[in-house]
Amino acid sequence: MAKAAVSRSRNVAIVGPYSSGKTTLLESLLSVTGTISRKGSIPEGNTVGDHTPEARNRQMTVETNAACTEYGGIRFTFLDCPGSIELLQEPLHVLMGVDAAIVVCEPDPSRVLTVSPLLHFLDKWEIPHVLWLNKMDRASAPFSEVLDTLKSVSSRPLVPHQYPIGASEDLVGFIDLVSEQAYHYHAGAAADPVPLPADLADEEKAARTEMLETLADFDDHLLEELLEEIDPPEDEIIQDLKMELGADLVVPVFLGVASKDYGVRPLLDALVRETPEPQVTAERRGIDLSASEPLVQILKTYYSPQGGKLSLARLWRGTLKDGASLGVDRMGGLYSLMGSQQQALSAAEAGSVVAIARLENAKTGDTLTTAETTDEILPTGDILPAVYSLAIAPEKRDDEVKLSGALNKLVDEDPALHWEQHGDTHEVILWGQGDVHLKIAMDWLNRKYNLPMTTHVPQVAYKETIRNAKADIRGRYKHQTGGHGQFGDIYIDIQPLPRGEGFKFDEKIVGGVVPKQYIPSVETGVREFLKQGPLGFPVVDVSVTLKNGSYHHVDSSDQAFKQAARIAMQTGLPECKPTLLEPVAALSVSVPNRFTSNVLTLISGRRGQVMGYNHKENWPGWDEVSAQLPVAEMQTLILELRSLSMGVGFFSWQYDHLSMVPERLKEKIVAEISSQQQ
Repeated sequence: MAKAAVSRSRNVAIVGPYSSGKTTLLESLLSVTGTISRKGSIPEGNTVGDHTPEARNRQMTVETNAACTEYGGIRFTFLDCPGSIELLQEPLHVLMGVDAAIVVCEPDPSRVLTVSPLLHFLDKWEIPHVLWLNKMDRASAPFSEVLDTLKSVSSRPLVPHQYPIGASEDLVGFIDLVSEQAYHYHAGAAADPVPLPADLADEEKAARTEMLETLADFDDHLLEELLEEIDPPEDEIIQDLKMELGADLVVPVFLGVASKDYGVRPLLDALVRETPEPQVTAERRGIDLSASEPLVQILKTYYSPQGGKLSLARLWRGTLKDGASLGVDRMGGLYSLMGSQQQALSAAEAGSVVAIARLENAKTGDTLTTAETTDEILPTGDILPAVYSLAIAPEKRDDEVKLSGALNKLVDEDPALHWEQHGDTHEVILWGQGDVHLKIAMDWLNRKYNLPMTTHVPQVAYKETIRNAKADIRGRYKHQTGGHGQFGDIYIDIQPLPRGEGFKFDEKIVGGVVPKQYIPSVETGVREFLKQGPLGFPVVDVSVTLKNGSYHHVDSSDQAFKQAARIAMQTGLPECKPTLLEPVAALSVSVPNRFTSNVLTLISGRRGQVMGYNHKENWPGWDEVSAQLPVAEMQTLILELRSLSMGVGFFSWQYDHLSMVPERLKEKIVAEISSQQQ
């Protein structure tokens, strides 16, 4: 692999909370580097990123946008990722394939917590990242206060690279703490060097000392220089920043105003000087760079009505030529992306992020080589647990036949979605991360696959059982026609079973009063009746025993005894005090500990039972609450949880058991179901 070739490229993800200004920063980066001649804006709907109708209608990023540019002799591929917490899956996959990330956040201490999940993920996987404080002309607090608040949510030391001159609407420039040179901003142009303001000399010195002392924690030579009061040279500081950023030991902090291009050029200069080269990233991922065959990882999958399938991929090793095979698929094209625009490539070098057409069998996260299979499997972002669902159906009944194919493509594009056809309710249920997430999915189905959908809250898979036993229940079926008649006569006992036992059938026939060949038909009749009990739901945890009966040697048949069983169940089951059961989930809720008491109240208010809570492992300042909650109370749980935790709370869950519904709710549920069936 040619080191010089890969050293001339960098892949950088732009991530951060919703509305922090990521797409505006991308637009500024492309403008400053001369890739676009006129900056677009989100309100005007003409940015390079956010080019789809779903993004422009919502004025938010809904899927990753790639754009390439050059600056300082480096070819950058910037990947602008969604910021909504409901769309977190995309950045988790994309971040696994970049050399560095820019975490964009607003200078508002009250919103700093919203970057916490991203910072945790970046540090877990040791992904180098810088913080970009955007909208500094609207800062709600002093720079030092914002920085201190950010430190509370980062497990890595923050290193201020710059210090602002002025504050909020009076922001006029910055001081570079490496060179100690002050600059004044100019909208749409490079900043001018100016003398260091005398009134900021002490603050600048304190901020620079903090930066150097943090770097000295990882460099003994720098520590010796500081102890001997030697001012380290600028190139030594930059080298330290490069080494420690590349190892994800520190997080440099930059500032600016993306909409005015303030601070964007210094940010680019730092990305050129300090971010790790692609081969360094590959070595950190444990990739064998001595091998010659190309190694590719899929970061994102796109489908378009016209272009078909397109896979955004990181080329970790080797040279990839158009027309080559990856895995079991032959490439249908190789492209560089600029938002919605594609530029055809004949080949790509290691370190590139490219789009590959028609890898029909490849999925997001897959590791591919030119061999059909590979033992090299690169890590990828975990799939987020589904926390919100809607029952969906095509507006046109004829469209049902193509729904499953469209849903499979939807899940291929967005692995945080999944769908099922529920075995009890027979509804098609789409699962995701929240209301906005699923509404975007509905828009995709409509636009890409011409499948307008209707949606409603999924039915709860209630069951029913009995509380009392009933013995000697007779079921007699006699029907006379012109020829042979139908005759079946049985006696059964019905008993409740412990929760979770399901259904048991037994027989204690003596003397052949019910011939053996008809006993399976009795069981079949019982089972068919249990599909919908007296309350209207499937019946579970019931034992039925066939005890006695009679038959006619001519008129008896399998069908007659099956009907006799249904009659016996219809007669006896309502007398066994039927009651309603509801599914209960085991929850694990994760929140910053300042919100733990609110979560306990939330769970209790939804008929849940708190089982306990502890500090969340490897998440400083977070708690993990264990609870059990009826599934009927889960539909909007994630929406309320995010509302009370500044959008960062999350949970995972799994089915645990069936529990008896309180009597007051049982009557209401049965009445609602009855009215729907009429």
